[in-house]
Amino acid sequence: MGVSEETQPNIQEGEVAASKKAAKKAAKAAEKQQKKAEHKASSTQNPEHIEEDISIDSYGTYKLIQSSGEHRGRVFTDVKELNVGLNEKVVWVRARLQTSRAKGKQCFAVLRQHSSTVQLLISVSEEKKISKHMVKFVGNISKESIVDVEATVVKTAAPVESCTQKDVELHVLQLFVVSAAKSQLPLLVEDAARPEKSDDPEALKIRVNQDTRLDNRVLDLRTPANQAIFRLEAGVCRLFREILTQKGFVEIHTPKIIPAASEGGANVFTVSYFKGAAYLAQSPQLYKQMAIAADFDKVFTVGAVFRAEDSNTHRHLTEFVGLDLEMAFKFHYHEVMDVIGETFTYMFRQLRDQYAAEIAAVGQQFKVEPFKFLDPPLKLEFRQAREMLKEAGVTLGEEDDLSTPDEKLLGRLVKAKYDTDFYMLDKYPLAVRPFYTMPDPADPKCSNSYDMFMRGEEILSGAQRIHDPELLTARATQLGIGECDARIASSPASIHSS
Repeated sequence: MGVSEETQPNIQEGEVAASKKAAKKAAKAAEKQQKKAEHKASSTQNPEHIEEDISIDSYGTYKLIQSSGEHRGRVFTDVKELNVGLNEKVVWVRARLQTSRAKGKQCFAVLRQHSSTVQLLISVSEEKKISKHMVKFVGNISKESIVDVEATVVKTAAPVESCTQKDVELHVLQLFVVSAAKSQLPLLVEDAARPEKSDDPEALKIRVNQDTRLDNRVLDLRTPANQAIFRLEAGVCRLFREILTQKGFVEIHTPKIIPAASEGGANVFTVSYFKGAAYLAQSPQLYKQMAIAADFDKVFTVGAVFRAEDSNTHRHLTEFVGLDLEMAFKFHYHEVMDVIGETFTYMFRQLRDQYAAEIAAVGQQFKVEPFKFLDPPLKLEFRQAREMLKEAGVTLGEEDDLSTPDEKLLGRLVKAKYDTDFYMLDKYPLAVRPFYTMPDPADPKCSNSYDMFMRGEEILSGAQRIHDPELLTARATQLGIGECDARIASSPASIHSS
């Protein structure tokens, strides 16, 4: 259908009206832009419009640190050391800016160093020479940037519940960015650090999924809980070495690349070794036994253990740090159990006393009850465990081992009855132990072997080994193991614990 002549003038008039309206709008925008430019030019040229920045030398970004020696005499205070004893003292602190919140003439922020946090406050003040430019600068610093802060330690009127240093805050005098983070990060540390479960209905439900954590492991490791976990792991190794060294043990370092599988061949990692093949060690067991046979008497080792096992449970790991010891005794393998018990109680006590802050940091994210233990540790015989399980409705045969559910149930029963999370279970059935385990002389169905448990999970296994060739041969024959194998397995070593 064509357009009639009568309608054409109306369309043209509409187009002209729209064109005039657009031109008017553009002219208005141009006028507004011109006024802004004139105001800016006027402020630059007229000294009366220039606002002096009284803080110009008290904030900014450091030039690249290249070990020039500048600021070498500056003394820094750790965040964890900030307390009311430093009230009104001026300190320098280097930490990460975790969060910031600017409003008007002041800005609040949280500084984080390892597992410790403290609140920071900066306010416009002519007396302290803090300008609004400086406050704005602090408010615009990207999260996770590293900053140097000179500040006065001030006791707070009420506890700062969101920080570890609850009784003090820092009032800024100077602040410099040492290393700026990107404004957009793949995850926020404060989100990654949120409790797994919260009883607060108003708490944020933001959680960081596991893939994001692992893809950005450096950021994830900055959370207070992860910082604490690594320090606790280091503490466990240090205390293990400390107590055993005091008891006359010698630390040995065993090979990790070995020519044959150390415990069977089904679950070892095979690696290329020049023109042949080798294996990653599953255990330092053989080398500990060699040390005992060589008259070292007491040895221990701390090192990596490799297992080619699928991670079906949290107890199946392809690589972990093993704490192993081996010890000869005079007359009874309980001599060794007593030493191990003393080692554990020493470590538990020192962790509780020396690492209270780290344990609290882990507890903030992962809710757990305080760990309880007895000194000396609780020691039960396997028959007692069998009776406790029977009373709870679980029946075990005389030669049956504990299943994983049985172990967890037993842990709960022991906690309810004895109020301890750590205990020893002695005299396992001989049928569930390796053929080279020494039988119990009082009951041939039992063995001189034991396990130790924390919260219903086995953490250590030990036994007296048969060191008499004739008895070892008899046991091997009884179980259908060839004489040649028995001779290979025979050893004067007396005890194994791992």
